[in-house]
Amino acid sequence: MPVSAVTGVAVQYLTLGQAGAGSGLWPVAAGRVAAVLVLLPGAVRHARTLRLPAVRCLQAVLVGAGAALGLVLCLLAAQRQLPAVAVVLASLYPALPVVLGLALLGERVTPRQVTGRLGAAVATVLLTLG
Repeated sequence: MPVSAVTGVAVQYLTLGQAGAGSGLWPVAAGRVAAVLVLLPGAVRHARTLRLPAVRCLQAVLVGAGAALGLVLCLLAAQRQLPAVAVVLASLYPALPVVLGLALLGERVTPRQVTGRLGAAVATVLLTLG
C-alpha cells in the first residue's frame, strides 16, 4: 500500500508540473476526482466492515480537503513561477493530512513513522536552504 500511495503522489506532482498557466485549478480537480474514484471502492468496503460513524467520515473528508488545499497552493505557486515556494509547498503536502489524521481521527504513530516524519522535516529545511 505505501508503494501505491507514493506512486499516486508522484504521478499527481508530475501531472501538476505539466499543467499550463492557463489551466486554472482543473489539474487539481481532475487529480482529486481520480483519487476518489480509485479509493472509493475500498473506503466503502471498509466503512461497512468497520461501521464508521458519520462524524469519522466527515473528518476524513476534511483531511482530504486539506490535502486538496495543499495541492492548490502548490499549483498556484508553480503557475506564478515561484519554484522555491512550490518546492516547499510540495514537500509539505503530506504534512497537513497527517496532522489532521492525528488530530481528528486519533491515528496512532509508530516510532518508525516518527523517524520518517523527522526525515521529511529535515528534507524540507534543506530544500528551503538550497
